[in-house]
Amino acid sequence: MTPTLDLDLLRAFVAVAQAESLTRAAAQLGRSQPALSLQIQKLEAALERRLFDRSKSGVTLTAQGLDFLPHATRLLAHNDEVVAQLRETFVAGDVRFGAPEDIATTHLSSIIARFAEGHPRVRLSVTCDFTSNLLALLSQGRLDLAVVKREPLPGADPDRLYTEPLLWAGRDLELFAQETVPLVLAPEPDIYRRRALTALRAHGRSFREVFVSPSFAGQVAALQAGLGVAVMPLTFAPPALRLAAPHLPPLGAIEIALVHAKGRRTGPAELLSRDIRQVMQQDKRGAASAAWALEREPS
Repeated sequence: MTPTLDLDLLRAFVAVAQAESLTRAAAQLGRSQPALSLQIQKLEAALERRLFDRSKSGVTLTAQGLDFLPHATRLLAHNDEVVAQLRETFVAGDVRFGAPEDIATTHLSSIIARFAEGHPRVRLSVTCDFTSNLLALLSQGRLDLAVVKREPLPGADPDRLYTEPLLWAGRDLELFAQETVPLVLAPEPDIYRRRALTALRAHGRSFREVFVSPSFAGQVAALQAGLGVAVMPLTFAPPALRLAAPHLPPLGAIEIALVHAKGRRTGPAELLSRDIRQVMQQDKRGAASAAWALEREPS
């Protein structure tokens, strides 16, 4: 019969191999040196292989031990991953998440599906609002975490998810060339609105607001109807819209960040944070590839 490997023995073996010392490995594992030495002997007996050469200066892996080490490491990693996932399934509680509507429209269904499947005992509530309002809710303790849009910050920032270029979007090319730019906007305090008006004023361009709605879906409908142009992130623009700016000033980029409420890093919030990062960064890569494949006018 093929022997069944004891994971405790494998963990002892990997610890000794990495520490290159029974004494150091025993201290790391919280065991006595004789007990750890006995575990190594049991594993060698089960495998019928000598895994270590022992000397006064310490222990070194034999050739057979070197061959076995990556297998033992993979078995332990798989075991630990399975146990962690099973434990996460039984995490229970509440988590309150916020996101601007355009980000929710693009990413939320994937985030919810992934999180609900992995953590069925956690109750998730979602608030869609402008970034400034979401930040206020975070500071009031009414949200646990939120994805927000903000001006790019210098240097490294652990909250940053990615940076997103902004472009002008519209249905018809002639909309971009009008002397008075027809704008489809969200009301204050939307960051796209602020960026559009700032860029046009800085370049001395006149404009008129032809459609104002807090709804991202409403703004897209107005754009698709040909009412005007709007500021959109590259990867959020629907395929039917043209992205062009030969007649309009550049808009720069914004930053998408995941912000936690102070003192609210609970287990459910941390698990949701991990899923948000994985889903949004995966969606961002796929959307960017598709967006660049669309027809674009040269700037």
